[in-house]
Amino acid sequence: MNRPVVRYALTGAKGGFGRTLLAQTRLTPRAEPAVLCDLDVDGTVTMCRELGFRADELAVCRSADELAARPRGTVAVVPDTGLLAGGDHDVLVEATGSPAAGYRAAVDALEHDRHVVMVSKEVETVAGADLARRAGDRGLGYVPGAGDQPANLVEWFARTREVGLEVVAVGKSGEYDLVLDPATGRLRHLEQEITVDHPEQLLGRTAAIGDTLRARAEAVAAIGRSAAADLCEMAVVADATGLTPDVETLHYPVARTAELADVYALAEHGGIVSRPGVVDVFTVLRRPDEASFAGGVFVVVRTHDPVTWRTLAGKGHVVSRDGRYACLYLPYHLMGVETPLSILDVAARGAAAAPADRGRHVVLGGRARTALPAGRTLAMGGHHHDVDGVAPVLLDVREAPAGAAPLYLAAHTTLARDVAAGEPVRIDDLADPDPALLEAWRAGAPS
Repeated sequence: MNRPVVRYALTGAKGGFGRTLLAQTRLTPRAEPAVLCDLDVDGTVTMCRELGFRADELAVCRSADELAARPRGTVAVVPDTGLLAGGDHDVLVEATGSPAAGYRAAVDALEHDRHVVMVSKEVETVAGADLARRAGDRGLGYVPGAGDQPANLVEWFARTREVGLEVVAVGKSGEYDLVLDPATGRLRHLEQEITVDHPEQLLGRTAAIGDTLRARAEAVAAIGRSAAADLCEMAVVADATGLTPDVETLHYPVARTAELADVYALAEHGGIVSRPGVVDVFTVLRRPDEASFAGGVFVVVRTHDPVTWRTLAGKGHVVSRDGRYACLYLPYHLMGVETPLSILDVAARGAAAAPADRGRHVVLGGRARTALPAGRTLAMGGHHHDVDGVAPVLLDVREAPAGAAPLYLAAHTTLARDVAAGEPVRIDDLADPDPALLEAWRAGAPS
């Protein structure tokens, strides 16, 4: 049976995600790019040529007239999301990472009856509920992108729930591991490196997992491991599943993969979780010769029939020492390599492809790291899109401070008044929030 080719538009095309998606769809028979949008048009063209696109396959279009007049079948390369409406595509893949620009692009796509694969988690944490409602009203699909951790984890959670497993915790590893060389004691996390005493003791564990986690936390205290992107991704997962954080900064235990069923047990059984149904992030500790968790995802469940789980433990599955819990995990995330699956699925199934439990269950907010004076601009930048001067926190929507501003609504705004150290940034503290994003945030509030 011949199935139609699905054509997609991609914003933020020149980013790392965009390259992986474009590289993969060169090999995917049924998905192909129609429009690539990035401020760096020349850089996008250069990247495409590196990926094997011929010069005559690409058409740089800086106006609507140029877009309309381009040769049939060429891939348009445009500098402005406002030009996307004139493209010939079925699905928008939104990957700008810009809250305001990404939201506008997604709204415009939906208004032109195009499905949306949302890769910009910054957009999702502010406007996801509004965009999901807009898509549903038009019978369109609004989905996360397979290959990124939120989509992978939402799917993995749904799989475990579908077979009746009781979920205690879900989460992912941080993007980068703690790699410890037992011969030298050198402990590396990206460009950060320290030397630790008794490295073999850190790699092993004591009888009580809590003691082991505390010893590791003390040993790596000088290394910064948390990132706004981690909390952002867990916010997406929380809103798609109804699970919420145990603590607002997440636990971030330093753990070996084989320990996860013990680490994420309930506190009454020696673990770190205060209640079932939480989202969290851990930092992998491994030797240089061991495989990475690779930013993968996990679900910790209660076991049921002891014989079943003893059998599975014997086959190498991660089961807690007391046999009460098991960890089911996917040790990878492949970014845009898997996203063609979402493009094809949402084009085929529309609204049915969206997560079933989508709602607003958390607020990805922020607390002032130090006293922030009125007039200060809360700049957003860096690889993990941190907001200057603001520590990200993930709050259950039922417990969030009144008027708490979502982190990526606050990004790029100017403070209208002073915010004391440790205080949450509130919407009323912002002099100039993006009006459309603010309206979307309020429109998506739980009824």
